[in-house]
Formats: sequence, C-alpha cells, structure tokens
Amino acid sequence: MSNYPISENDLHAYVDAVLPAVKEADVAAYLAAHPDTAERVLAYQAQKLALAALFNPALDEALPQNLHALALPPPEVRAESGFMARRSLQRIAAGVLLVLVGGAAGWLAQGQYQAAASIARLSPLARQAAVAHAVFSPDLRRPVEVGAEHEDQLVAWLSKRMGRSIRPPRLGPLGFEMIGGRLLPGNSEPVAQFMYQDAAGQRLTLYVSTENTANQETAFRFAQEGKVNVFYWIDGEFGYALSASIAKDQLARVATAVYDQIEHK
Repeated sequence: MSNYPISENDLHAYVDAVLPAVKEADVAAYLAAHPDTAERVLAYQAQKLALAALFNPALDEALPQNLHALALPPPEVRAESGFMARRSLQRIAAGVLLVLVGGAAGWLAQGQYQAAASIARLSPLARQAAVAHAVFSPDLRRPVEVGAEHEDQLVAWLSKRMGRSIRPPRLGPLGFEMIGGRLLPGNSEPVAQFMYQDAAGQRLTLYVSTENTANQETAFRFAQEGKVNVFYWIDGEFGYALSASIAKDQLARVATAVYDQIEHK
C-alpha cells in the first residue's frame, strides 16, 4: 500500500471503477484494514446499483415525437440551400466527430493504461463479493447476522428472501467451519453471504447471487481486490464468489470443493 492518504474522492472513484490500477489496489487494501469505511463504501455501491436498476431501462426508451423536432436544424437553416448552410452543418458534424474520436481515444488510452487492473473491475460479482468480505470478515463482534448454531433458520430465511432454495457447503474437511451468514443488498435482488473460519481465525466468505446468471460462462474465474483473492463462477441460476486473504492455490482447493458439493447436491 502506498503512503498517499485515501480521500473521500478516492472512495467515490473506487465505487465508480475509475481509479488507476495502482490507486485502486491502495483503496482496496485500505478498505480491508478499515471495516467501518468499507461498510460505507458497500452502501455506496448498493445505492449505485439500485439507481442503475431504477433508471437504466429509460435508456432503451424511444425518443418522444415532440423531441424529434429539436434534433432538426432550425427552419432558416433548412431553408438555405447554398454553400454556407452546408458548410455550417459540415463544421458541426466535424466538431461532433472530433469530440467522439477524442473521447474514444481517451477511453482506449485508459484501457491500455489499466490493462493490468484486477479482473474484479470487469465483474460485479467478484467485486461486490470482495468488498462484502472486506466489510464483514474483520468484524469480531458481529460478523454474521445468524450464527451457525441456527443453521436451519438461516437457510430457511435466506431461501425465502432469495426465492430459491439455498444451502451452505460443508468445508470442515478443508479446515473451515461455518460460523453463520447474512443477507446483503444486491442490484435488483438480495444476495447471501456465508462465512467460514479455520482454527487460526482466518475467515473466508461465500457470496451467492442470482443477478449475474445472464453470463452462462461456468468456468472458474480469478480476481484480486487488494489482499482479497476471489474465485467466482456461474452455475445455473446462481453466481458464486469465494473470497479470502489466503493463497490462491489454497483458495482454489476450497472453491473446487464448493463447486463439487453444489454439483452433487
């Protein structure tokens, strides 16, 4: 992590995924070390997703007929048939083209500069899972809403809220026992988080969502947000993301065990 302070502007840029790769890693590491701030960032992200779900459909609506006239040149321009009228329109078109080309070049340059950024930037599933892990896994007082001693009630509650049967995998043979779970805000539907802990106190979380299944790619994907490693994949109507600050190969073994249990449930 760099020595530069993390500002409120950095936090909002992190939510909007517009930070350079190096700065984004700094913010992610900062959030992992500051659960209170990470929880606030998670609330920002939930708000952003809710606004997108509310207003994005308007982008596909047709332009009202009474606005079409505003897109046409004024009558005096349309009435001119001479060279100057055509030149004016050509200059306007050229200006628009320059703006578009300049903007496209800027985005291409940004994409080239950020080619080494984490895959989580491209995947809401992995990104949200990593942030949720950073928020709740360090909490010593209330890391979960419902403890593992009430697993039946937890499963029934989450299944009812998500509208689908959901049950946490068993990871005891790999050294991780479930300590409980919670319900989290999603884009348009709630998501579930199950938390596990090993004998050394190291925690991992399984994030379960039904909002990312339009992508039917079932292969494992890996992402990293600061010190949080994430394996995520789609399986039927569910998206899964396993997050922890443990070695990639160890997390891969746990993710494989989770996948196998889901496949054979």
